[in-house]
Amino acid sequence: MIPNSLLSQISLGEDSHRQFKQNITNTDSLAAEMAAFANTDGGVIYIGVADDGSIAGLTTSDVTRINQLISNTASQNIKSPLTVKTENVSIGNDRVVIILSIPKGQDKPYFDRNGIIWLKTGADKRKINSREELCRLFQSVDRFHADELPTKAGIDKLDKLRFREFLQKTYKIPFPDTQDDLRTLLQNMNLATEEGMLNLAGVLLFTERPEWIKPQFIIKAVRYPGNAIHVSEYLDTEDFTGPLPRIFIDTLAFIMRNLHKVQAGRGINAPGLPEIPEVVCEELLVNALMHRDYLINAPIRIFVFDNRIEIISPGSLPNNLTVEKILKGNSNIRNPILVSFIAKGLLPYRGLGSGIKRALEDWPDIDFTDDRDGCLFTATIHRKELISSEESREEQESSEKSSEKSSEKIIALMREEPGLSAKEIANRLELTSRAIEKQIATLKKSGKIQRMGPAKGGHWEVID
Repeated sequence: MIPNSLLSQISLGEDSHRQFKQNITNTDSLAAEMAAFANTDGGVIYIGVADDGSIAGLTTSDVTRINQLISNTASQNIKSPLTVKTENVSIGNDRVVIILSIPKGQDKPYFDRNGIIWLKTGADKRKINSREELCRLFQSVDRFHADELPTKAGIDKLDKLRFREFLQKTYKIPFPDTQDDLRTLLQNMNLATEEGMLNLAGVLLFTERPEWIKPQFIIKAVRYPGNAIHVSEYLDTEDFTGPLPRIFIDTLAFIMRNLHKVQAGRGINAPGLPEIPEVVCEELLVNALMHRDYLINAPIRIFVFDNRIEIISPGSLPNNLTVEKILKGNSNIRNPILVSFIAKGLLPYRGLGSGIKRALEDWPDIDFTDDRDGCLFTATIHRKELISSEESREEQESSEKSSEKSSEKIIALMREEPGLSAKEIANRLELTSRAIEKQIATLKKSGKIQRMGPAKGGHWEVID
């Protein structure tokens, strides 16, 4: 009689945590399977079960031989040695299934005797072939952190004004007089390597153009009409670059300008409040910038829909963290250098593990999704249905009037100073470059302005 507990497990088939082996005769093959489980999340090998789930079992002599082989493999054929558990389960007719349990490793990475590192991929396994994957494996057990990665940027790329202000404000010390003193200070602050190159934390925090050095670590934001992603249709879009404090400020402004303003019981002449408290978006945005996986070469993405806001960070939750644990305030520092400097006032950071709890206190309608297969963590802020069709029409009319006023200001500037660039116009009007470019495109299309000459050295003509 085969136990029901065994049947129920085998009926589920093979996956990332469950493997079937009809028999085992090769220690190298077993070592690869055991190392793959240990390097991932652990798992179970059912020995005496075929790939199709049929249960033939093992003879008594097979059980003795395989248990000895398992012991030798775990202690001698895997580096570092593993502590595993076996259970012999009788299935009748003098046949046995061995249940071999491999724990999630605490001393990663685990190698087979040929020096190969294996990882589970679904029901199969694969070799680690890239530097990034190896770094991520070290990162998962706190042997390595992405923000200490060396870059090709020398200390000459440092934004000296930004760094000088930080030193004065935080430590009350002057900017170093010599390059040697500056290099030593940066090294002591864990912002530069022994060779005098800025590490990733130094680049992200204290260079003027981090995107020139690490172009993947930006934020891409899009406001879509409706509740789904469109291939080409959008209401607002912008890429945010620069040091992390600037990215934070600009991205937060993007989110807030794409939210409705509500009266919230205030007087008719009182300014409207954002439909979602700003502190909610602030906390989740800081969380994304601080805790994303910087070993994944991808930007943070922000999608604003009619019914929700999605903040999508590269990298699933680290180590043993789960959504349930972070909701209770548990945390795990993925980027300790970044966190240490952000905590000194570079971003509005209020304490480890408190950001998500604080966001939920002000806006409970937030979901979190930890996608381990896709290496993504998503915070979804649900928006409330706020406006009727009449209010929507009034809001649209108000937006159109605001756009008309902006167009009038642009034309006035072009009359006074025809040589201004779009960026200079944006700075004068305190609007984003993207918004000005859209306004200029509309004015060109309507025949109200035209550009004469090249982009550099040309000028605007206002057509009356």
